[in-house]
Amino acid sequence: MNIQMFNLWYWFWLILSIGSVIGLYFLLRKKSPTTQKAVLFIILIIGLLAHFLKCLYPPYSINTARRMSDVWFINICGANIGLFPFIFISKSNKAKDFMFYMGLLGGLVACLYPMEPMLKTNQAAEMLDIIRFYFHHTMLWGVPLLMVIFKLHKLSYKRVLWCPVCLMGLFLFIMLNQVLASELGFIPLRGNDITAIGYKNSSYIWGPDDGIGKILAFFCPEIFTYVPVGASEGAVKYWPWFWLIVPVFLLLTPITFGLCMIFDHKNFKTDFKTFKEKIKLNIILKRHAKDDKNVKYIKTTFNEENSDNQVKTN
Repeated sequence: MNIQMFNLWYWFWLILSIGSVIGLYFLLRKKSPTTQKAVLFIILIIGLLAHFLKCLYPPYSINTARRMSDVWFINICGANIGLFPFIFISKSNKAKDFMFYMGLLGGLVACLYPMEPMLKTNQAAEMLDIIRFYFHHTMLWGVPLLMVIFKLHKLSYKRVLWCPVCLMGLFLFIMLNQVLASELGFIPLRGNDITAIGYKNSSYIWGPDDGIGKILAFFCPEIFTYVPVGASEGAVKYWPWFWLIVPVFLLLTPITFGLCMIFDHKNFKTDFKTFKEKIKLNIILKRHAKDDKNVKYIKTTFNEENSDNQVKTN
């Protein structure tokens, strides 16, 4: 087996990933919400257990250093594997929105561009890890998608801005994991590895790379690209975590809004129509501001027309 972009094995695993989610949909679509929620939660728990059980097989079982470092939640997908079960059973709509957006984006992108399996020099010997990779990343996009499709959670365009906020919080969680892993000796103590841009797919916390990182860096304010004080003042150095704030908000917000419109476009359309009507009313009121009788008549007429439109919409 040799997974490379667009070869037979690439399509095999991608079709298996998408097919399994579609199959799960048809299996659960007529079940009760309680059953749907229970099955999806069990899948998330199995994913969390699989994250730790990977230490039992190659490449982790034969590489002590990698086993001790990779068991930490050291990147976005790894952190989501650890957090999603708790978010799923929580009552936080904002966190569940984040679960949907980042699960769909992170998990599906990983399946479309399976960098980790492609980099393996002996894929046949690490078959179990490849299966784990596709299970984890299919779970990350499949469970949140089914959660929304089955109406176990309802997205709202009004909460879209919370996704980049939650993502920046997730970056802090990942950074803490990496710092602790370094301080406790799971990766070289106070070594250079932890701040290396590409170390363990650290989600660009420590700075951009020459790939997607270049796009992110384009939107980064200059102030976050050099050392401001001290002996190395002026040296090129992206501020860990801080340099991602502007790129994340600028790029992620429209993407999540677009995804939200697939499920919440009716509410947006209704609210936008109401917003336009209010602006129209304010313009008319300004023209008749001196005549109290006209103002009262216009407000009454507007409210009656708006009420009728909402009844028709519903």
